[in-house]
Amino acid sequence: MITVLSALSLAQVIAPRPGVPVIPPTELRSPAAPVQTPPPASPPADRQPPRPLESRPIEIVQGQEVRPLPGELDKTPVFNSNSPELIQTEGILLSTFPQTGMRTPAAHLNYPFQGRFDIFAHHIARGITPDDVRTLYLGILITNPGREPVKIEIGQSVSYLSQEAPFLDLPAYVANPMGNVFAGPGSRTTNDVLRGQRQAHWPTQVIIPPGGTYLLANVPIPLRRLTVATNGTLPQGYIIPGLPAPPAAPTGAQNEPDTGNTVRRPLATGISTNNAVPVSRLPIPANRPLPSNGRTVLMQLNSSGPVYVASLAMYAPQMAAGVERVPTQAEWENLLRNGTFAGPRDRTPTPPNSRSFTRFFYGRVAGVSQGTEWTATATDNDSVDYLSIPLPGRAFSYVISTVDRNTFGTGQIQSAPMLVRYPDTAYRAHGNYGVQYNITLPLKNNTDGTQQITVMMQTPMQDEQRRDGLRFRNPPYDQIFFRGTIRIRFINDFGVPQTRYMHLVQRRGQEGQPLIRLTMPRGARRQVEIQMIYPPDATPPQVVTVRTSENRAVADAATSTTTP
Repeated sequence: MITVLSALSLAQVIAPRPGVPVIPPTELRSPAAPVQTPPPASPPADRQPPRPLESRPIEIVQGQEVRPLPGELDKTPVFNSNSPELIQTEGILLSTFPQTGMRTPAAHLNYPFQGRFDIFAHHIARGITPDDVRTLYLGILITNPGREPVKIEIGQSVSYLSQEAPFLDLPAYVANPMGNVFAGPGSRTTNDVLRGQRQAHWPTQVIIPPGGTYLLANVPIPLRRLTVATNGTLPQGYIIPGLPAPPAAPTGAQNEPDTGNTVRRPLATGISTNNAVPVSRLPIPANRPLPSNGRTVLMQLNSSGPVYVASLAMYAPQMAAGVERVPTQAEWENLLRNGTFAGPRDRTPTPPNSRSFTRFFYGRVAGVSQGTEWTATATDNDSVDYLSIPLPGRAFSYVISTVDRNTFGTGQIQSAPMLVRYPDTAYRAHGNYGVQYNITLPLKNNTDGTQQITVMMQTPMQDEQRRDGLRFRNPPYDQIFFRGTIRIRFINDFGVPQTRYMHLVQRRGQEGQPLIRLTMPRGARRQVEIQMIYPPDATPPQVVTVRTSENRAVADAATSTTTP
């Protein structure tokens, strides 16, 4: 099975939960005191009533053709900051700056961006203890190493916290025409970008003088609810209110791990700026969860000259009284020059060409990946401009976001290649988080009668050996493998153009439900377009499936109701 990290994306595959047995009446226990009476004699074995059967999952194999997705990724570079995903020590997340003059040369990849490029960042702040409610900041610096000013045009730019996009338990399919349905910061961020939206507080253009540095993002990932803006608009040095007094730490507890950074921040001192009254220290309940909060950033930029980019993590500096404040650009630049890697580090990935049969680790991405958009037009072959629908009762599927060792037998790995990366991070951009898929299906009915067609998205179980089908499970596993919005455009049975936005939640092994149904007379053509930005809260891969109904009478009846 594919082994991927959960939290906000490539997730660890867990074993199926067994069915819950039904307790027969003879095993029920009354809450009242039992009556001490001798049990009746058991009837002969051949006369005992049968025990109810346990509810067990059913594995379903759909025999159908599974095809690689036509097209390919474009060549646009992406500043891809996703490792470490969980941050508990401040430092450098990703730097493409040169190594010269840096305390930790290995943390700088020396890759200049010029022209069109994207910035993608996805990180989670997690407390050291249940009472750790500090504010972690994510900073993004851009510097101009040249002798001429550089103009950077900033297109679509969106960022959300988990607090702004909680992981709600949503149905499998929810219509999302207004864009207000989401689950997780990745789902909400990609939903906005798919619709062409941008948040107004981001600048549309900046000019960086020769040798200058611009602080593009200075955004918090707080471990508590803040009463001030969390979109990065607070001025540098601004006081952040509301840091509570933590309970006394146990004797001998280690408050701050040694990260090796020269730029160090003390933990909260316990003085609140909202209330000067001493906070009573109550007993600490056992097994309390660690506070956490995540943030996704997706930006589209275009630079007139070469620039270097870096993302960093820093706990909000504290003043003498333990009050937090917003970091300054000088502090970010100091961390860039004198800091080391943020931590803890993610698990080292397995080399793609490894022949080991042990567990395969994909790792997480920190580097420059190549590709922001995959455009595909599926046809029967290169000499025709249509895609013949399946025969009645048949289906075919096109794979989406396939990864090493999980291509559904197609052998096609869609993960974006890495132009530069850290040695302990992913060899490819597994999941293609933030990549837009544009899939066109120019359907044509080449059968001898009217057919009813369904188009759906599915999340099969991993199976590299099977070449002629997909495996599903009923019910699917509990673990969610996809949560995000897709856009589908088509001409309905009345000839009216339609555009639908739908938020999907799919679990591992889920067959899915039809996104649309079309009735196509013999010889009819109908184009279907599917767009999505693959969300970082998902686990690849998935498939887009076209199926023809086996019941000809259904299609004929549908035709009679739509024919004038």
